[in-house]
Amino acid sequence: MVILNAIVCDVNGERKVDVRVENATVLEIGVGLTDEKILDAKGSYLLPSLIDVNVRVHDSSLNAKNIQAISDEALRGGVGRVVLNADSEPAIDNEVVLEFAQNGLIGASGAKVDLMLNALKEDTSLSNIAILLKKGAIVPYMSTIAKNDIAIKIAQYAQMYKVALFCKAEDNSLINAGVMLDGDVNSKLGLAGIPDLSEVLHVSRMIEIARHFKIKILFKAIASPRSVELIAKAKLEGVQVECEVSIHHLLNSDEVCENFNTTAKLDPPLASSSDVLLLQEALKNGFIDVLTTLHQPSSPVNKEVAFYDAAYGCEAIADALPLYYTKLVKSGMIGMSDLIKLTVQNPARALGFEAGTIEVGKKVDLILFDPKVKKVVQNEQSLYNAQELSGEVRSFNF
Repeated sequence: MVILNAIVCDVNGERKVDVRVENATVLEIGVGLTDEKILDAKGSYLLPSLIDVNVRVHDSSLNAKNIQAISDEALRGGVGRVVLNADSEPAIDNEVVLEFAQNGLIGASGAKVDLMLNALKEDTSLSNIAILLKKGAIVPYMSTIAKNDIAIKIAQYAQMYKVALFCKAEDNSLINAGVMLDGDVNSKLGLAGIPDLSEVLHVSRMIEIARHFKIKILFKAIASPRSVELIAKAKLEGVQVECEVSIHHLLNSDEVCENFNTTAKLDPPLASSSDVLLLQEALKNGFIDVLTTLHQPSSPVNKEVAFYDAAYGCEAIADALPLYYTKLVKSGMIGMSDLIKLTVQNPARALGFEAGTIEVGKKVDLILFDPKVKKVVQNEQSLYNAQELSGEVRSFNF
């Protein structure tokens, strides 16, 4: 097949060319290409499909039906590969649950779904990381509720197996007491707050562990600009640490929690309006490495309740690429090539492979994205419900 009149965009930039593709492999890139099978892109972007490494299934309930649903939703949003969080119900912290989840992957026909392992069991003891990695889990995940001796053992496993450690920085004694950021808004609403030190303290701790063991750590869903600053400084010093931030934390402050809006109850909690501006500056300056939709769908029975009792999370993955394009690229915050770096190349590297380029001879999952199409989000569990987004994913799996 030849794709005509496309704007080919990858981490190397944009160019208006024709592309010959067969079995997801790029055979030729040029001008005036011909073939019996032609697809006219009509000025749409031809992009590598996105990767999201921070996704949860419905109600965090791990089963084949929910895995299939997330696979289908992701592909509709232009996401060709997702990594499911390991702290599901049940958690992927033993061979039985891992095999159960892998059996659920068999029916997934949309985006490719990978599984991470939870390095901590429910009692915060160490899971069998070696066995789970050998059995097919792609990366280890840990919360910093782990004590120092356990965190060091997890780091040693990451070092031994040469895999990145996905890390959520949080303080157990602080997160259990609150439901949103500690600040003016939570005081106004009379809700218990979580200080941003809950994250910052443990980012500092894990940076030193990464430095000592010379391992790579991807900090998951960072919300504090101070954490971003610490990670950026450590990178300059040669420490292999990277920073993931969700689209929601770049666009929304804790003010959207007013009127007890449970759709805005996220984990980590949304930051103050001044911190949102600092996160946006960090994005523009290249201090953020990975973007995520932080997709965490919940049943209405778990969301349409009092704020304190409501489940964390919102839905976004089915609108991923239009959302990124409208809010970040079209607004001028970053370029389209930057978006591919943040949503394809960098998350792929964290998983141990290369992606993000469209070159002759390379196998790549491609999508067509038409930026001219407008649509209004119709999803009450989306922070962008009733908002107009630009762009539509037209085709995939060439």
